[in-house]
Amino acid sequence: MVNNITRLLDSKKITYQSFDLPVEKLRAEETAQMLGVPAWKVYKSIILRQEKTGKPIIAVIPGDREVDLKRVAKVIGEKKVLLTSQAGAERLTGLQAGGISPLALINQGFTVLIDESALHWEQIHISGGQRGLILLLGTADLVRLTNARLSQITNANKLESMPKYLELDLD
Repeated sequence: MVNNITRLLDSKKITYQSFDLPVEKLRAEETAQMLGVPAWKVYKSIILRQEKTGKPIIAVIPGDREVDLKRVAKVIGEKKVLLTSQAGAERLTGLQAGGISPLALINQGFTVLIDESALHWEQIHISGGQRGLILLLGTADLVRLTNARLSQITNANKLESMPKYLELDLD
């Protein structure tokens, strides 16, 4: 499949691999099973909003984890963030649930947070911006393209004791 995201990656000469899957909405665990990889290497996008301003946030987390709203709020310096409904996420992003990608939201006013567990992997799988398209992309490329902040934004992370694959200068 070719879409705006693959064209962006191609134009920037960023290496990626694309995978075509069924176009129905799949959970990250189902996607991982179809790809033959562990669920913690398929990252899903969770859409949140700041409570006071309503400013949108995209939290990119491993497929076997849940976003920790208190940690997200702390990372962005807010007291509280709100989880959007599926319909709310689709309305905010203009994308169908199951096809929401941080790469599709570049320059759209979203704060992009990626769980720091991504630093353990050279590449991770993310949505390609539409249902049925999954991309395997370099973690450093994803962080750089989305201007993401990395932080622990999920529940307890069993990878904490592993050495990090990437050391990124985020300042």
